[in-house]
This record gives sequence, C-alpha cells and structure tokens, in this order.
Amino acid sequence: MNRLARRLAPRTLSGRLSLVALTTAALLMTVLTVVFNTAMDRHLQHQADDELRNRAAAVATTVDTRGPRVRVLETVNDSLLDANVWIYTGTRLLEKPPSAKADSALTRAADRLAARGRPVCATVHTDTPRFVRLCSQPVSGHRSTATVVTAVDLAPYRNSAGTLLSGSLILDAVMLACTYALTRLAVGRALRPVRTMTDQATQWSAVGSDQRFGAEDQPAELARLGTSLDALLDRIRTVLRHEQQLTGELSHELRTPLTRIVVELDWWRARPRSAAETDATHEVIAEAAQSMRTICDTLLNDARDGARDTATAVGATPVAPVLRRLVEDLDARKRLKTVVDVPDQEMEAGVASALLERIVSPLLANAVRYAGSTVTVSARQRAGGVRIDVTDDGLGVPEEFLDDLFQPGRRADSGDGHDGAGLGLPLARRLARTVGGEVSHDPGHTPGARFLVDLPAG
Repeated sequence: MNRLARRLAPRTLSGRLSLVALTTAALLMTVLTVVFNTAMDRHLQHQADDELRNRAAAVATTVDTRGPRVRVLETVNDSLLDANVWIYTGTRLLEKPPSAKADSALTRAADRLAARGRPVCATVHTDTPRFVRLCSQPVSGHRSTATVVTAVDLAPYRNSAGTLLSGSLILDAVMLACTYALTRLAVGRALRPVRTMTDQATQWSAVGSDQRFGAEDQPAELARLGTSLDALLDRIRTVLRHEQQLTGELSHELRTPLTRIVVELDWWRARPRSAAETDATHEVIAEAAQSMRTICDTLLNDARDGARDTATAVGATPVAPVLRRLVEDLDARKRLKTVVDVPDQEMEAGVASALLERIVSPLLANAVRYAGSTVTVSARQRAGGVRIDVTDDGLGVPEEFLDDLFQPGRRADSGDGHDGAGLGLPLARRLARTVGGEVSHDPGHTPGARFLVDLPAG
C-alpha cells in the first residue's frame, strides 16, 4: 500500500503542493458543507414547527373550553382547518382528519403527543407520506382543557434540503477544481525563477563562471536561495581552481625526477654498459621513482587535508641531512659551487621530511637555474622556529616582477631558455603556510636573490 501511494504521489514540487492545497480545501469544504446542511435542516425543521404551531393556534380558536365540556365550533373554513388536525379533551379524541384512520400510525402518534399534556413536536415515519411532522398545542379553559395536534408532510422541506445539498456538492466540486488549477498555476509561476536559477547554476558551475545571482531585487526566499547557490558556486570554483593547481604542481614537481629517469635511460642505451654501470643506472631510476612517489604522496595529502591547524607542528625533521641531500642531488645534475651552512646539526623543523623537501626544492631549483657560480643554503634557529636561507649570485629578481613573484603561472622572462611553469615558488609558499610557516623574498639582498623559509621548530 505504501509503495502504491508513493508511486501515485506527484513527483514534482508543484504537483505535491497542488495536492496538499486540494486536500486541505477538500477537508475544509467537507466540514463547511456538513455544517451548512445541518444548519439548513434545522432551519427547515423550525419552519415546519412554526407552521404547525400557527395552524394549531388557528384551530384553537374553534375549540370552546369555557364550559364543563370541550366543544368544537364549526367555522366557514372548517374543512381547511380540519386537514391533518387532531383535537383531544384529555386523552379522548374528539376530532380527527377525515382521511386518517383511528388505528393509523399518525393517529397513534397524535395520541402519544396529546397524552403528554404540553407543547411538543415529533417526526413520524409512515408509508405515505414517508416523513410527517406533528406538534401538539394545549388549549386551557376555565373549566376544561383540550389539546390540538397538527401534522405536516416533510417532503417539500426534505426536497429543499436535498436540493441545497446537491447544489453545495456541485459548488464544492467546482471550487476544488478551481483551487487545484489556480494552485498549480500559481506554484508553477512562483517556481519558475527557481528553475531558471537552477539551470543557470548548473551552467555556471560547469565552466567555473564568475557570474553570481546576488540578493538584490529578489524576494526574501529567492534571495536566500541565491545566496546559497552563490556560496555553492564559489566552493565549486575553489575546487576547480585547487584541482587545476594540484595538476600544475604535480606536473611541475614530477618533471625533474622524470627527466632524470629519461636521461639515465638514454645514457644507458647509448652504448653497451658494464654490470656496475647498469646497477648504478637502476639505482638512479629507483631513486627518481621513489622521489616521484614521495612528491605525489606529499601533494595529494596536502590537497586532501586542506589547511591545517597552524598551531600544531606536524612531525619533526632534522634540517641538516635534508639540505645536504638536496644539495648533493643538485650537484649531480649541474656543476656549481654549493655551500651548506648549518652550524647546529641537531636542529629540527616541525614538519615532515617529505614536506620540508617539497618546500625547499623549488627554491634550490631556482637558485641553481639562475646562479652565476655559487648557491648557498643556510639554516639558523630562531625564536620559536627555524629559518632557512637559499641564496644565489645571479642577476636577482627584476624589480617590476616582485609583485608577481609568488603568483602561479607567472615567470619573469618566459624566453630566458629555462624550462618551468612558474609554479615552484607558489607551491613552496603554499606548503609552508599549511604548517604555519612562510616563504618570502628578501628584496634588499644584492647581488643575486635570497629566499627565506620560516618554519616552526620541531
């Protein structure tokens, strides 16, 4: 039964609201129809009782109760007055309608009313007519009393009540049909802006549009809906931007170890190699593959976790070994003079080892790319944290490019002959900020460029 009800229920909001409105109107009209017809039945019954009392009062004028015995006086309209009239003295019947039999249901009912001795009315079910209304009216005198009982056929009154009931049911049906149609139309028109906003939101979310609904010149409900959709579109745009950023960062970070793999394979295939050289090539490829895995894990975990609580340091890593390993890897790829200056060999940074590598690597890569002859990496303990300096003796950062230095995809000179997508520095800064650190550029350092990495202490 529940499954059938769910299947028959309207699937659209306008249909459901129209059904609710129709059901509510039907219940209200049912109650009003019952109350109205009940009131009309009572009103028609009161009209019949008033008519019977008026006839009884007219007949009472022909009853003489001044003497010791009750007498019925003959009048000009006696035949009209005697129709459906019973006259009693006490419980003894003095006069009855010419058409009524002494043992008929109406006469017996009149006898019972006369025996009560007070004004009273009752409805009697008979064969013909089916419903008859009787009322008794006592007539008091100085020496005797009489009772007049009058009767009336209720068929005209019941016909009027049936006509009113049929008319009210027809009116109810028309009102319900109009209610459903008008509700469906009104709800459809009211929901039309919602459908339009939904279609626009779907279209805008697919392309990451900057367009928004806003709350101006909108009804309160639509303004709240527009605000919610705007917030949802902003989140979708943020997700799309993060997805693009993650894709670019992965591409940027994986380029270096992938290049090492390709170079080692080309070198190994250039001529026959000894077993020792093959083992060395395998070791370099395995190391580069492991580096690629570490890069993927680091960036994906950062993207998954989002912004972390900067008050808590994640892990603790000795700084000196990480910096030396990164510098040795740079020396293997490009012959430069590299200096690692870490006086405190026990100094630790409050970040994971893989994350520290991902923060410092882009700075070292840039330093090696633009240095003239020397790259210096130093680390010092500071109050509450660790500072790592990456310095080169190159041309430095152009002054006009300082504002765009950490903008993703921006390069000072895209035609300088160096590969790169302009994502290394923004990535380093973003990763440092996820653990409460910072990456900045020292504009006062000359010659060359100096980048500062501030991280929490381990």
